[in-house]
Amino acid sequence: MATPSRRRIRPAILPFAALSVIALFPHAALACASCGCTLSSDWDNLGIGNASGFKLDIRYDYLNQNQLRSGSGTISPGAASRISNNGDPQEVEKYTRNNYLTLGLDYSINPDWGINLQLPYIMRSHSTLGTASDGVTPGDGGGQYDSRTSSIGDLKLIGRYQGFMPEHNFGVMFGLKLPTGSHTDTAMSSDPSAPGPVPIDRGLQPGTGTTDAILGVYYMDTLGQNWDYFVQGIVQKALNSSDQYRPGDGANLNLGLRYMGNAAFTPQIQLNVRRVLHDTGADADTVSTGGTLVYLSPGISVPVSQQVSLYGFVQLPIYQKVNGVQLAPRYTATLGLRYSF
Repeated sequence: MATPSRRRIRPAILPFAALSVIALFPHAALACASCGCTLSSDWDNLGIGNASGFKLDIRYDYLNQNQLRSGSGTISPGAASRISNNGDPQEVEKYTRNNYLTLGLDYSINPDWGINLQLPYIMRSHSTLGTASDGVTPGDGGGQYDSRTSSIGDLKLIGRYQGFMPEHNFGVMFGLKLPTGSHTDTAMSSDPSAPGPVPIDRGLQPGTGTTDAILGVYYMDTLGQNWDYFVQGIVQKALNSSDQYRPGDGANLNLGLRYMGNAAFTPQIQLNVRRVLHDTGADADTVSTGGTLVYLSPGISVPVSQQVSLYGFVQLPIYQKVNGVQLAPRYTATLGLRYSF
């Protein structure tokens, strides 16, 4: 039994890390620095004592990338169109709208071991002016297209072990991202000089085509009478390449704080930091991929019953530094429902 000074080491504190195991990973390719959500939203998957069993999580993420950025600042489409990358003209993208619906299933085998599965369904629309535009209208031969995809993405299967300490508040994660999402989707060209189907950029495909290793560590504890916190770090690295494409390695650092003094709802805030390297390979954009993002993410969790809870978050970028020229969101939004069997 926990002593009074450690009263927060219980099932309510451990969930701080749970989707740190999974949901920190963007549902799209990691090397697109701003096309995925870095939020940790799962508060109920880990347990202590004799806690075991299944938990179901249904999560919706909205992310509208409609702001062109270069480095740590914004850039106009006209200025982007005048950039030359080793003699090649810069592609000028218009927008990428992402809607992710993710089904998560978690099983706590015992207080020490657990496993988590996440399968996203990705609905994405994208428009680009191509590489021959003036920033307003496309030009012939620029490869411009509009696309709309709706399909499953890459499955993530992650185990965890938290038996190092009696409080079960320190743990490690290890797992794989599997290539279940398509990486060969096509769109219809809007270039009159090259009509017909064209491949969607690899960084915008529902899947990467690669198998990735996922490793991480987390720790959570109390801060005073009614405050809990967590720290979590995780890395993802492709173990292979697929059709001359390899997504950039990614790392996430997350800090979270929540107030436990109100039984009706739990306010919380996170700091999410993400660093992603360039994509590589002949079929990759090796210039305008990767970067460093920092988000401040306020949110709330509301228990509906002993088995059901709702949660919501808004992610606000406080620092964005992208490689090359990329689209970035002004905010992201997350809503979710969790059910404990």
